[in-house]
Amino acid sequence: MCLWDEVLEWDAQRIRLRARNHTGAAHPLRVRGRLPAVALCEYGAQAMAVHGGLLASAQGGRAAAGVLVALRGIELAVARLDDLYGALDGEAELLAAGEASQQYAFRLLHEGRLLARGRATAKLLASPESTAPPVAPL
Repeated sequence: MCLWDEVLEWDAQRIRLRARNHTGAAHPLRVRGRLPAVALCEYGAQAMAVHGGLLASAQGGRAAAGVLVALRGIELAVARLDDLYGALDGEAELLAAGEASQQYAFRLLHEGRLLARGRATAKLLASPESTAPPVAPL
């Protein structure tokens, strides 16, 4: 499952993405017909993964697999997403990276309005195929 529709821009520290799937009836994170705001944490984690994959690819390698191990400082400004028409924009910034883990800050917006923000940490799993420094696809 990939929730992001497009990458708008990225560099070694940041990524900006866009999604339009949050109003769809078949969204995989819907609960009882609604998409709760806590799903924004998954959008944030997937922004990390996309950024990690792009970084590894740019270095000629494959990203190491990762597991989301912590969410911190999560702030949600809405209760649900499925009633917000138009695109969701996401931003993620790499805060710390090592061989065993990475931490990102993320923000999710709708028409310029902040919907959610927080930090996420991923534990990286060793990958024998990885030829680049480990990064965080989740």
